[in-house]
Amino acid sequence: MDSVLFTNIRPHDLLVVDGRIADPSTRPENTVIVDGGGALALPAPVDAHIHPDKTTWGHTWLSRTPASTLRELIEGEVKARAGMTASVAERAGALMDSAVARGTRAWRAHVDVAPEYGLANVHGVREAAEARRHLLDVQIVAFPQLGLLTRPGTAELMERSLGEGADVIGGLDPLGIDGDLHGHLDVLFGLAERTGAPLDIHLHDGGEQGLAQVREIARRATGTRVTISHAFCLAEARELDDLLAESNVALTTCALGADPVLPVGPLTAAGVLLAAGSDGVRDPWTPFGDGDMIARAHLLAYRTDARTDEELAACYAVAAHGGAALLGLERVDLKAGDPADFVLVPAASLAEAVVDRPTPLLVVRGGAVIAREGRLLERSPR
Repeated sequence: MDSVLFTNIRPHDLLVVDGRIADPSTRPENTVIVDGGGALALPAPVDAHIHPDKTTWGHTWLSRTPASTLRELIEGEVKARAGMTASVAERAGALMDSAVARGTRAWRAHVDVAPEYGLANVHGVREAAEARRHLLDVQIVAFPQLGLLTRPGTAELMERSLGEGADVIGGLDPLGIDGDLHGHLDVLFGLAERTGAPLDIHLHDGGEQGLAQVREIARRATGTRVTISHAFCLAEARELDDLLAESNVALTTCALGADPVLPVGPLTAAGVLLAAGSDGVRDPWTPFGDGDMIARAHLLAYRTDARTDEELAACYAVAAHGGAALLGLERVDLKAGDPADFVLVPAASLAEAVVDRPTPLLVVRGGAVIAREGRLLERSPR
């Protein structure tokens, strides 16, 4: 029986037995003692939306070309990828190592699938994830970044990917990219019905065009686990909150640059599952991002004008509990029976941690200390 007692931490000491938090009154003999140095324990956060196959993390700096439309960004990415010399597994793995060292518990990774790429990106991210399966849980979304209906053969590749490393079927702006709402959704929901895989659909389209797509996705969602990512059209529109809650359609937001950000308070109050993610990290789309989900909770709080302790804590809950629920992971409330997946940060309160975005002093997974002060204790294979 493996037993570790984390002492001198807030809000209370944590006893871990065989990877789970246990009643401290039942401490086994030969329990290892770890001094937390007065740090605050927080549930480890989850990155529910990231694109690791695109990243240049840990490799040569990429200078980006100007782009003002989604299509220009997509075309620029294709050109940039052609010049990348490091493999997908190397680049994604480097980003995984950094994210884990900053406390991330799990990823939902959107990975490009297209006739131009085949399933090479899925294979590369899965290779990196398998090498780190003791450090990070990774779900892979087969993502039609270049288009679904407009790239014949993509749907077949996405279905095949489910047997070769992918877990979730992705979609992308049925109207804005493919120009066919019902045709695009027919393919996605058909795949979900045949395979039982969840759906995660990028939706950048704004205004009434975006809202119409949300309504149709929600209408079709009965019996299928569906997430809409970004959903910029919902940043100001509240009339669909109840529909999303009733249809169990989840949302992810990334608090990006100038893009609209989903409001935490109204959506969670309506019962909508909301999670957060990094989106692109140091890739052809953006020079920014670092895979640090404590920092992402800070950005979410800043962009939604969180001011009270409760509002700041709610943004961290989106990153920790919302992400865990979206990926089907057990919730961590630091109570007996919970998985011992947590971080110890130098902060007096959760609100202070969200504002200060500190590097964790310790990252704990299954009761084992896997990172200290932003560095992995065990280097992952490359």
